[in-house]
Amino acid sequence: MAAPVAGTYTRYDAEGLREDLADVIYNISPEDTPFLSGIGRETAKQTLHEWQTDSLAAPDTGNALPDGFEADFATPTPTVRVGNRTQISGKTVAISGTLEAVDKAGRRSELAYQIAKKGAELKRDMEAILLSNQGSSDGSFGVPRTLAGLGAWVKTNTDHAGDGADPAYVSGVPSAGRTDGTPRDFTEDILKGVAQSVWSSGGMLKVLMVGPYNKTVVSGFNGIADHVVNISNPGAVTGIVAAVDVYTSDFGTLRIVPNRFQRERDGWFLDFDLLKLATLRNFRTEKLAKTGDADKRMLLVEYTLRVNQEAGLGLAADLTDSAP
Repeated sequence: MAAPVAGTYTRYDAEGLREDLADVIYNISPEDTPFLSGIGRETAKQTLHEWQTDSLAAPDTGNALPDGFEADFATPTPTVRVGNRTQISGKTVAISGTLEAVDKAGRRSELAYQIAKKGAELKRDMEAILLSNQGSSDGSFGVPRTLAGLGAWVKTNTDHAGDGADPAYVSGVPSAGRTDGTPRDFTEDILKGVAQSVWSSGGMLKVLMVGPYNKTVVSGFNGIADHVVNISNPGAVTGIVAAVDVYTSDFGTLRIVPNRFQRERDGWFLDFDLLKLATLRNFRTEKLAKTGDADKRMLLVEYTLRVNQEAGLGLAADLTDSAP
């Protein structure tokens, strides 16, 4: 092997070399929140946000009246009052004055960068909470209120394991989550059964939201629609299109949406028109008191999940979360 010339001054000896640090910060963490992005928005005015649900009577095949009949009046069925409590979620950040002042790679302001990062983290937290199995609690002094996640709401159109159980409401509020059962494989029969149940209840399904593993399971079902790919530049396509986006059932077409932040064991049959994010205090960034050489910020939102009519939704519960 050739040796360097004696007395050669090299990079290993020199001082004062500049660093080569790219002026970009690469973050691979996903920020997509399909549930939070898909549902509507509503304003809450109390920490207990309430609404009413109703339904029509079943068809009466004996509804025949004689000529000259005397009107008979039945007492109407009252509406059902349900509700959910608001939950406060937040993030904090404190940046020293020196760190904010020095020259940095990839961002001009450390405070602005960290606020944006915390905002994305807060959205991810909310996505997971809204799709969770937690019940609603009023809390107490020093104990936070919690909202009822979707797992504590859906009970009419479900398919679950034999040792699983649907949630119950207390005074119209889902106070506890459902009882999880032993995981089993997600099958096409389960999908068809839940879709039929939702349709029979009056629902109009539009979305099946599943975790990443069960997205691959659904891709193998027979009801998957043929792929249609619009390629304006065929020469640019070098791979194989294997994603499945639509399932055509006897009771409607479902758009298959994978979600990184939901429980893998849950397969949600959704109509976003029946779901809303109700905010008592919308997203905000509060400037906290300066007590030293640091700038402090608090990101805050107070919100709850409004399920306008849970009978229009469905759940395939207790699904296996990985291949055997």
